[in-house]
Amino acid sequence: MAGPAFRAAAVRVRTPATSANLGPGFDALGLSLGLYDDVVLRVAESGLHIDIAGEGAETLPRDESHLLVRSLRTTFDLLGGQPRGLEIVCANRIPHGRGLGSSSAAICAGIVAARAVTIGGAEKLDEAAMLELATEIEGHPDNVAACLLGGFTLAWMEAGVARAIRMDPADSIVPVVFVPSKAVLTETARGLLPRSVPHVDAAANAGRAALLVEALTRRPELLLPATEDRLHQDYRSPAMPESVALVNRLRADGVPAVISGAGPTVLALVEDGAADKVARLAGEGWAANRLALDAGGTSVLPLA
Repeated sequence: MAGPAFRAAAVRVRTPATSANLGPGFDALGLSLGLYDDVVLRVAESGLHIDIAGEGAETLPRDESHLLVRSLRTTFDLLGGQPRGLEIVCANRIPHGRGLGSSSAAICAGIVAARAVTIGGAEKLDEAAMLELATEIEGHPDNVAACLLGGFTLAWMEAGVARAIRMDPADSIVPVVFVPSKAVLTETARGLLPRSVPHVDAAANAGRAALLVEALTRRPELLLPATEDRLHQDYRSPAMPESVALVNRLRADGVPAVISGAGPTVLALVEDGAADKVARLAGEGWAANRLALDAGGTSVLPLA
């Protein structure tokens, strides 16, 4: 049986940064942020050629071991076969190892780009199938759901299948990220978590996570209590003491702040009028950036 046909023209895919957990929503809640990686993919006559600019340009591999390439290959297999060759250009802006979803961005870029360059790919791989594939590659659905769908997402596993709901965050919320210079591996941060937690802490987090859905979508004035966490942030403090200290200091000043994903970036969710002031609170050693909320998720854009 003949394999799939591929488009001759290059495709450009844009993937947003994401912040998972958002305090109490451990491994479930995610938010799509207005900071993007761009990937241009073209099917070539033979071989594999990768150009990388920006984040990771000095450290990322330029061979089959690159996460983006592995995601492309997995998706092409699912769509019926591999192209003869690939030319890939990456413009990376999402910091690596900082809890802003750089791995999920690479995975989602690979899946969407492979689908876009394969004729009939959209019919073979719908949105639900892309989420399932991205979760299979990533290992959990919180970041990839927000990256694929945009907005504010709630993801879960049901009978081994990844599911997600997308919601619109309130327009008045502005994310401010405080990015430290040093990375923390997700595996290191997860390794610090206990196998069990006190029932009172689990119950408190369940209530706060439910409140966070209301606070992020309709009542931002509730974000400070809604972002309180007892399940993971303090346990991870040995790997990122400065980050946890900054979260505690911001929260003591009334700023809804959390560890972004597995850290060490700190995320504050504030009203528009307070964002610039909050961005100046971190002090030296942090790159503070006011971002937009991303509504579109991973998208195929014109090349120009």
